[in-house]
Amino acid sequence: MQIALDHTIVPSRHQIASAKLLGELLGVPWEEAGIGPFSPVYVNDGLTLDFIETAEAYPVYHFCFRVSQEDFDTILGRIKAAGIPYRSSVRGPMDMQINTDYGGNLIYWNEPDGHQWEMLTVSYARQPA
Repeated sequence: MQIALDHTIVPSRHQIASAKLLGELLGVPWEEAGIGPFSPVYVNDGLTLDFIETAEAYPVYHFCFRVSQEDFDTILGRIKAAGIPYRSSVRGPMDMQINTDYGGNLIYWNEPDGHQWEMLTVSYARQPA
């Protein structure tokens, strides 16, 4: 049996702005209004991040996107062009560096609501074969 994550809800203070920013950075489709009260970002054919606006307290979420090297370079270019600070470690200063410790490239950045995005070319989170 194969299980796939279909969608998840991302709480936000400014759902349309957050969905738009992520969609544009990743170069994927997004909508101001999808089904129900959500602003969806269509990450790929099988995963949607549904942003929802809330005034309630919520934790900072972490999402990691595995991409090809070509897509990494393109997305990083968009991040730089947007003036978004990024870092090479999950915690620490915005050093504007790329981490290459795991056999690929990876970076972290935060969006305005505080959520942490990670982008990498080689996963370090796979179960050993």
